[in-house]
Amino acid sequence: MNTSTLNPPSERYAEANAPLTAVLDEVAADAWNRPSPCEGWTARDVVRHLIETQRDFLGSRGFDPGSAADIDADPAAAWRAHSSAVTALLARPEVPATGYGGYFGPTTVGETLVHFYLPDMVVHRWDIAAAVDGDTRLSEAELDRTAESIASWGDVMYTDGICKAGLEPPAGASRQVVLLARMGRKAW
Repeated sequence: MNTSTLNPPSERYAEANAPLTAVLDEVAADAWNRPSPCEGWTARDVVRHLIETQRDFLGSRGFDPGSAADIDADPAAAWRAHSSAVTALLARPEVPATGYGGYFGPTTVGETLVHFYLPDMVVHRWDIAAAVDGDTRLSEAELDRTAESIASWGDVMYTDGICKAGLEPPAGASRQVVLLARMGRKAW
């Protein structure tokens, strides 16, 4: 499947960005230092991870997302500035179409964003919301897209720096609980 012709990476990014931005905009100033489900990370650290990994990925492919905003001062504002820069880059057809040798073989910037960085945005949105008592609900469409993307990762998903080992969800768990458990998160 070529996601760039069915649903351009710019649209897919927007779909993942809108609910993430909504959650971040609701975080109280005194809640950013709360621990997240990501061991050793606060809610602010999760935002830092999202921004830094996307900046590193795009920068290493020759696309400058501009100056980084001050995550410590205002994580939500830093995310808005970052996601605006990424959106502008993705609007240039050559950016998502740029090919390179990925972990699983030849791919494009757009394919990697769609199949790795967007699931990262969805799951880390849940992490942040869980840390700050925000809205942790994931839509059926998000569950579908995230499950489809991570299905191809195999055991690589449990490599250091991606996800910790999957958990066994309780019997009869919802799709969301099952997906998050697969990604090492206890959502019950």
